[in-house]
Amino acid sequence: MYILTNKVNTVLYVGVTSNLQKRIHEHKEKVVEGFTKRYNLTKLVFCEEFTSPDEAIAAEKKLKGWNRWKKVQLIQEKNKAWNDLSLE
Repeated sequence: MYILTNKVNTVLYVGVTSNLQKRIHEHKEKVVEGFTKRYNLTKLVFCEEFTSPDEAIAAEKKLKGWNRWKKVQLIQEKNKAWNDLSLE
């Protein structure tokens, strides 16, 4: 499960994947049409691994129900500077 944003951290996107490296590459190269391409969401600011796909999907659904403030708090707990974790 992961959270993307844009260069100025104005829009957040919560997603889930079984291959984070491949999925982030697709976002950065704008391979997939849709929300992330439209809002230029290419900066990985949060990610969490789960032991099963069902757990990851449940976590994604939970976060999608959160307001922005709560998502920002989660990001800042692990990535205070909002660095692009895909570059690390």
